[in-house]
Amino acid sequence: MLLAVVYTTAGFAQTRKLTLQEAIELAVKNSGQLQGAQAKIEEATAALREAVERKLPDVNASGSYLRLSHANVDLKTKSNNSSGGTQQQGSPEISQVVYGMLNASLPIYAGGKIKYGIEAAQYLEHAARLDAQSQRPEIELNAINAYINLYKAGAVVALVKENLQTMQQRVKDLSNMEQNGLLARNDLMKAQLQESNIELSVLDAENNWKLANVSTNLLLGLPETTILEVDSINITSVTAQLQTLESFEQSALQNRKELEALIYRTKAAGVGVKSAAAEKLPSVALTGGYVAADIPGFVTVTNAVNIGIGVQYSLSSLWKNKSKVEQAKSRQKQLEISQSLLSDNIRLQVNTNYENYILSQKKIDVYKKAIDQAAENYRIVKNKFDNSLATTTDVLDADVALLQARINYSNAKADAVLAYNQLLQSAGMLSNTK
Repeated sequence: MLLAVVYTTAGFAQTRKLTLQEAIELAVKNSGQLQGAQAKIEEATAALREAVERKLPDVNASGSYLRLSHANVDLKTKSNNSSGGTQQQGSPEISQVVYGMLNASLPIYAGGKIKYGIEAAQYLEHAARLDAQSQRPEIELNAINAYINLYKAGAVVALVKENLQTMQQRVKDLSNMEQNGLLARNDLMKAQLQESNIELSVLDAENNWKLANVSTNLLLGLPETTILEVDSINITSVTAQLQTLESFEQSALQNRKELEALIYRTKAAGVGVKSAAAEKLPSVALTGGYVAADIPGFVTVTNAVNIGIGVQYSLSSLWKNKSKVEQAKSRQKQLEISQSLLSDNIRLQVNTNYENYILSQKKIDVYKKAIDQAAENYRIVKNKFDNSLATTTDVLDADVALLQARINYSNAKADAVLAYNQLLQSAGMLSNTK
């Protein structure tokens, strides 16, 4: 049976039948939150590539053309001659200089900073992926919540409209009784006032449904004017074989992706401590270069190739590095504390949602009993009224009580579905069940 609430509008709106699973898939597909998480994954992947690329050689090329104006060049060279004196050669006129250089440096040893940088980037990339995975159950739960709210709003509209039809027939019957002198005028007015109140309730219920419908459309990425028909069987037929609280807690600690992401960030911080300590060690690199120069009328240099090993060591790191290591250790400690707090918070969520689900099941039983009681009370009062043993007010009160009991029961069944899915989400099991 499909629960549909359709309203007459100025235009023609598209009507779409929607199951709970379809709602979840649309929410995930059109989620801007997940798209943002994917962008963060791409950023973390690029950071990992950057860390790996630090193992590659650095190559720099430079060149210049210089124009000189009336340069004074005084060259003095020693020349062996018979007198053993110094002969001064003529100085060339130099008006321009052209030179180019190509330098390359390949890191051989960097104290482990490159290795630690790659390891930390790998942990952070994994954490970014886990962050995206942790957001998916939240989006799914939001879709379930919106779907159930839409169902509840539609169910209230249907129940109140049904009650309005019953009330309209009752007013008609009472009006005939009043015309035949069998009912006081004020009793008829009470019934008509009750009819007006129900009409107002219908308007409020319809407005709430419209707002829930628009909210659901926006969440799922559908046009705002789409009229959604939700599957009441899908909502009310959910049954769950409840596991123990301990099993839900264990599942949460194993499956909650945000906790796992924090663990990887803590590992990255631990690597950061090693990387900070490695700054005290020297760096060794294989170096090479090529130089070419041309000074017209004076000198031309080509094929000037050099290769060697370069060593760099910062002596100041001996007294400056300690503070960097302490900062890295502090960041690691903060993440370890956050990890412990998140673990406790997850346990609390699981306990809360577990108790809420049990409570929702008990409410269903109570409201089911309340419907039976309200229906029996209405039957008795109506029978008394037909035999002039009860007043119109008694009948109207019994009718309101029955309507409220039916609404409470309908909402309780939907709330139980939401409570169970909240329990699954807190235990890290929601996506695994879809």
